[in-house]
Amino acid sequence: MSMITATAWVPRGFAAAFPTRYDFDEVEFERISKLAKLQLDDAKEDLEEAEATSRQLTTEDSGKVRKSGEGAGIRSSGDIDDDLKEYDLEHYDDDDAEHEEEGASMSMFGNVKSLVYHDSNADDPYITLQEGEDDDEDREELQIFTTDNLLLAARVEDEVAHLEVYVYEDEADNLYVHHDIMLPAIPLAVEWLDIPVGRENISADSRGNFVAVATFEPEIEIWDLDIVDCLYPNAILGQEVQEDAGSAEPGTQNKKKKKKKRKGSKKANDDYHVDSVLSLAANRAHRNLLASASADKTVKLWDLNTRQCAKSYSFHTDKACSLAWHPQVSTVLLSGSYDRTVLAADMRAPEAKVPRWGVESDVESARWDPHDPNYFYVATENGLLHYHDTRLAPASLEATKPVWTLQAHDESVSSFDINPTIPGYLVTGSTDKQVKLWNMQASGPSLVVARNLDVGKVFSTTFAPESEVAFRLAVAGRKGAVQVWDTSTNPAVRRVFAERVKPVDGEIKERLVRVEDDSSESDDSEEEEEEAESKTNGDDVRKEGWESMDED
Repeated sequence: MSMITATAWVPRGFAAAFPTRYDFDEVEFERISKLAKLQLDDAKEDLEEAEATSRQLTTEDSGKVRKSGEGAGIRSSGDIDDDLKEYDLEHYDDDDAEHEEEGASMSMFGNVKSLVYHDSNADDPYITLQEGEDDDEDREELQIFTTDNLLLAARVEDEVAHLEVYVYEDEADNLYVHHDIMLPAIPLAVEWLDIPVGRENISADSRGNFVAVATFEPEIEIWDLDIVDCLYPNAILGQEVQEDAGSAEPGTQNKKKKKKKRKGSKKANDDYHVDSVLSLAANRAHRNLLASASADKTVKLWDLNTRQCAKSYSFHTDKACSLAWHPQVSTVLLSGSYDRTVLAADMRAPEAKVPRWGVESDVESARWDPHDPNYFYVATENGLLHYHDTRLAPASLEATKPVWTLQAHDESVSSFDINPTIPGYLVTGSTDKQVKLWNMQASGPSLVVARNLDVGKVFSTTFAPESEVAFRLAVAGRKGAVQVWDTSTNPAVRRVFAERVKPVDGEIKERLVRVEDDSSESDDSEEEEEEAESKTNGDDVRKEGWESMDED
């Protein structure tokens, strides 16, 4: 089984020209030790409990043996002494000093004085491959050009989760995996960050190339995309880093004990999530702020400088699943939930009354209109797309009235995006395997083209962020393949957006760039699932695999 659950573009110019290989030095070891101390302490406690249980069982078993051996013949101490004398067991562990005196001294490095040393490997005649040749070749393989885009894809393959970092070369129609990052659980959301996280002595205006990954686990991992083969994230949000016992402040031990209880606790709190994280949203104006929505019904605001939860909000009565910051008023956050509501909250005034809008089914995604921030879109489980005006907030959920409603798909609208540089250009993806492009006009949306791009059930559709590649659309889904579609090469798109498409002489061939999935089992497993679905009437699509959370 292989599928891709989420994708995200990295703008040009942020990736390092020559990403570096992971270097596990003493500083890195100390950093990892601090980050992983909680897991190590948990493992130590588990081991101690297991050893205590084992000792208890051993004691009970030995007691039973003694009871069962009562009355049986037991050897006397005299018999044991005879055995010791016969086999000289009393001197079994003694060193044989006589043999050492007779023979020459032996050691692992006994002939080390006869070795020849060279100041440089270039002087050693037995080293034919000089230093630097491999390094230069490896450096060229990792090079990323300023015209390249990075595309992040969260993949699950045979129950192993990892984040793949693709390089997309638009002019060469090339898409390949640059490196990947192992993840602890099935990923649900990825968010690119332009701020260095987990580094010391960084100025406020420093730029970085990082990614935040949300999974079925309550923690949020943050990775440096410019480091290849990294073993551990730069930071873990929601995990308390304990200091060494010698430098711990008073009360640290109590904090640790409370932290340990969190493993089995499902009670929401103000410090960390206790259930899967379903959505992430980075604030581009206040770069140190990251919002997260969780199945524990809370929305949390994280300070990336301190890597701590700055504020927790309980807006919803069911799982919070979608977040989006306002493109102009940087403190207003749009939040959607499985409680079938969407709200726009000013995070500076958490106690103020929050305007809410109701929808007919569970919210799949909520997005602001980047070209007119007075409006926002809501995609739902029933395949509908709603368009709302924030200036017309309803007095009650029942009084909600959208500007327009579109039946975009027959099944759930599992992915949705708005082109950031081309006004009125929308894309929807669905579990019906269709990708649809829409033209948003004053009278409402109109369908431009619908395609089945052979990615299976569509889980992610994202437009490229720059104007140079404005028509590039990344699509991924159930079959585990990532595909970049140059929609400007589609005749219907060229007709509708003729003023934005460069004129080309002659016939235009539609461009689809993809990396094929090596696993042939993906198609077979999906067909088997579809057959099972067809035999079961009324089953909810959202109950499959990663797409849903088990209800408590």
